[in-house]
Amino acid sequence: MEGLAREIAGYAADKKAEDIVVLAMSDVVSYTDFFVIASGANTRQTKAIADEIQGRLRTRRRAARVEGEREGEWVLLDFLDVVVHVFTPEARAFYRLETLWGDVPQIELALEA
Repeated sequence: MEGLAREIAGYAADKKAEDIVVLAMSDVVSYTDFFVIASGANTRQTKAIADEIQGRLRTRRRAARVEGEREGEWVLLDFLDVVVHVFTPEARAFYRLETLWGDVPQIELALEA
């Protein structure tokens, strides 16, 4: 599933998401293998990033759960093996998932800017 997490990170990058991080979660939680965390500049961009990810995966995989799309401050896409968090900068700073899961290994990404 690391491949799926990397693929999702790439789709987020295609929509100009910033500060994309992939965390390997399988050793610390039972409900997913990876978190993909990304930021959009504003709610419009977070929604666009989430839409891009869902659209690109639609034919192969549907999100089991989607939350926060209406507000756009924090959009969560749950693909079971990979959970995607797309934040505005303010929401990301408030929830600080990278700090909360600071001891979890990060997956190195080579994304084009």
